[in-house]
Amino acid sequence: MHPDRISKPAATSASAPNLVDYAKTRAGFSWERARNVLTGLPDGGGINIGFETVARHVRDGRAAHPALIFIDKDFVSKTLSFGDLESSSNRFANVLAELGVAAGDAVFALSGRNPLLYAAAVGTWKQRAVFCALFAAFGPEPIAARMTIGKARVLVTTAALYRRKILPIRDRLSDLRHVLLIDADPDDLPAGTQSLPALLAAAGEQFTIAPTDPEAFALLHFTSGTTGKPKGALHAHAAVLAHHVTASFALDLTADDTYWCTADPGWVTGISYGVVAPLSIGATSIVDEAEFEVERWYRILEEQRVSVWYTAPTAVRMMMKHGTDLATSRKLDALRFIASVGEPLNPEAVSWGQAAFGLPFHDNWWQTETGGIMIANYAAVDIKPGSMGLPMPGIEAAVVNRREDGSIEVVDAVDEEGELALRAGWPSMFRGYLDEEERYRQCFADGWYLSGDLARIDAEGYFWFVGRADDVIKSSGHLIGPFEVESALMEHPAVAEVGVIGKPDPVAMEIVKAFVALKPGHAADDALRRELIGFARKRLGAAVAPKEIEFSDDLPKTRSGKIMRRLLKARELGLPEGDTSTLERKV
Repeated sequence: MHPDRISKPAATSASAPNLVDYAKTRAGFSWERARNVLTGLPDGGGINIGFETVARHVRDGRAAHPALIFIDKDFVSKTLSFGDLESSSNRFANVLAELGVAAGDAVFALSGRNPLLYAAAVGTWKQRAVFCALFAAFGPEPIAARMTIGKARVLVTTAALYRRKILPIRDRLSDLRHVLLIDADPDDLPAGTQSLPALLAAAGEQFTIAPTDPEAFALLHFTSGTTGKPKGALHAHAAVLAHHVTASFALDLTADDTYWCTADPGWVTGISYGVVAPLSIGATSIVDEAEFEVERWYRILEEQRVSVWYTAPTAVRMMMKHGTDLATSRKLDALRFIASVGEPLNPEAVSWGQAAFGLPFHDNWWQTETGGIMIANYAAVDIKPGSMGLPMPGIEAAVVNRREDGSIEVVDAVDEEGELALRAGWPSMFRGYLDEEERYRQCFADGWYLSGDLARIDAEGYFWFVGRADDVIKSSGHLIGPFEVESALMEHPAVAEVGVIGKPDPVAMEIVKAFVALKPGHAADDALRRELIGFARKRLGAAVAPKEIEFSDDLPKTRSGKIMRRLLKARELGLPEGDTSTLERKV
């Protein structure tokens, strides 16, 4: 059982959060006035993320303050101050300039959580190029698709990842000019690559950021759709204002905090709230270079005296499996605020946080397209476990219905389900999909951004997630497009047809399940099932590939031949099939 409401104690002067009075702050908030939390480039030179995250802290006398603490697999830590990050990012910006990388060019990174990845990100923004980090566990095909769409000019990666994942697709990356290896021996470089440490050593430590239009593109994040190729969402330098404000309000983050965002930089959370937001605020961020392991995480929380922790529901549920003993046996008195994002956090997990840490998890909601947190539970506001919370100051959210003519109507009734929509115009709102203007326009109607998520609003204004309006699969906080998985499996010589759905899972929220029809002459046995899973993992990576495969000779299709994922999911879950009037009829 879990409580219907977790009440927050009245704030004292010693414990007052950044947002004390939600209603008052919301009523008096404007993005124009909030702009004052940023410094802006000298002499009215605009807004640049590289300046706001690092350079201004150095200018303001905080060069010695720890910016990033890296913890390797053996628990050896390395601290980079804001001064260190200023120097390394300046060097990287100079490297880009020497290579002829211009404003607007795309710099991609494919790496684990390595110090040079962070220097590359900040240096890219200083040079006014566009930064895009890819998830290192992706296979060659998702990498090729994203680098092609993004017209990657520069790639920062490791020697091992280059040989395993880039070399097989290099000839397809027509825009790629420079591959900079983080860790390769300068005397033993693969052909067509350069040593990044050597280039940095030869570069100057001083760099002057050119005037930067706040609307100039700075960030490229990919998100999956139900059909076709991944969507490349572009965000502007102005987004740093939303990152800063939302981290302050929704995560209660301050410059005095030791903060740990567990998201990988290959996903939007890992950049927005693992790099931009904490650096802009001036907090000290923990970066764990190893993968999840429950006892390791508790050790990091304790030894690093983490005060603000932002993680994913999947990780929380995995920790819940071990009960509360591992948490209560640790000295975690520094921890004061914990939050979660990626998919809805079930009420039991919110309450478990109270039992394990003496703190409830604060769920929040946002998307790649929104660029930052839009709806949240706050430090000084009561939590209703299972709820997304309340809209951020500066964000107008509603539940709407789409009319047949393309317009929308706002749903006024309490607890009536509809599509979650946001009034357009906040700083981190995406500015477009790469080369897909029409697709971008379809995301808006009557001045509202349409999220594709279904929600309801209760009598107190709390938002509740209902589900997705499309077939996109949410697994462990990652959005997976079914078409991408289907396309990879179709490359196998035994496969005739594929339909992919998300299957509910108690830990990951959903896992990818594929229904496969085979070509004649192939046996639907366990050996082929294992072969197909391995085939998909090699091309897509384990995070995207299906966890389950079911063979079927009768995939439901429309009369035009399109596989009906909706029916596959209904049959898998034992739900009503709904309208089947368009279903192909067997003769």
